[in-house]
Amino acid sequence: MQDFTSIPIVDLAQDKQKVAALVRRACCESGFFYIVNHGVDAALQERLEKLSHAFFQKDEAYKMRWRMALGGKAWRGYFPVGGELTSGKPDLKEGLYLGTELPADHPKVKAAVPLHGANLFPDLPGFKDSILSYMDAVTNLGHRLMEIMGLSLGLSADYFHKHYTQDPLILFRIFHYPPDPKPQSTESWGVGEHTDYGLLTILKQDDCGGLQVKSRSHWVDAPPVKDSFVCNIGDMLDRMTGGLYKSTPHRVKNVSGRNRYSYPLFFDPGFDTEVKALPLAKVEQDDREERWDKASVHAFQGTYGDYVLSKVSKVFPDLKQDVLEKKP
Repeated sequence: MQDFTSIPIVDLAQDKQKVAALVRRACCESGFFYIVNHGVDAALQERLEKLSHAFFQKDEAYKMRWRMALGGKAWRGYFPVGGELTSGKPDLKEGLYLGTELPADHPKVKAAVPLHGANLFPDLPGFKDSILSYMDAVTNLGHRLMEIMGLSLGLSADYFHKHYTQDPLILFRIFHYPPDPKPQSTESWGVGEHTDYGLLTILKQDDCGGLQVKSRSHWVDAPPVKDSFVCNIGDMLDRMTGGLYKSTPHRVKNVSGRNRYSYPLFFDPGFDTEVKALPLAKVEQDDREERWDKASVHAFQGTYGDYVLSKVSKVFPDLKQDVLEKKP
């Protein structure tokens, strides 16, 4: 892990090779970067924000009509404040889990493959259409960014699409962080220190702030930047690059005194895709002792589905028992 003091801003309107060089530098130094001129419609983002606020302002009984226990193996739906764990501790947030909308006759749904299926859409007018439109727009952006990521590593622009993301696993979250009742406490966190699991996270955050990224010697704020997304790499890209690109720990604490909303979309390898080191990668010395979870991503062998299920089952242990381990 390197020492850095700020998160760089990358303008996607620049020449693609220049963008690739900037992304490479960001991934080697901090694992995080902002993007501007990304092309995702501002009006669509505004609709998503208004509808999300409307949903989370409803009472608990209303929101629990779309609770995750009703989503089955698709792992979709609502969870209340404290319902998600990080390193075994409840997060000070509530959320709505979503993903690629698949019909009942889709082969992976018929085969009961976890994390695949239909979403549980709250019955707010326009919510379903806005969510699906937003997910499509940011997924397309994800494909564009992975082309840049390929170029940044000296690979072809279509390398990741050919080998990992022709059918990406897309998971989308809408999170609401209420004001932290103990803003000075180091015991409570909106979400505790963690790394993301897959390839690339594309985060829309509001103007409240609270996101922090771990540098070698201190935590660095990632404050809101107007009309931007925050991007960060996940464990699988760390593994693929042999540690050249690090999945950097980050956390959230809402000390704004206001309700904070964030919208991460996880653009990840296909569920059944075996994740291997890239041809160019030389695995660095095992870094498990430096990692927040004391686990080596470089020792992992298997598909992305194997990896993500091993992680998600720790986040929602009750669902793991009731859904994944329940026999038909």
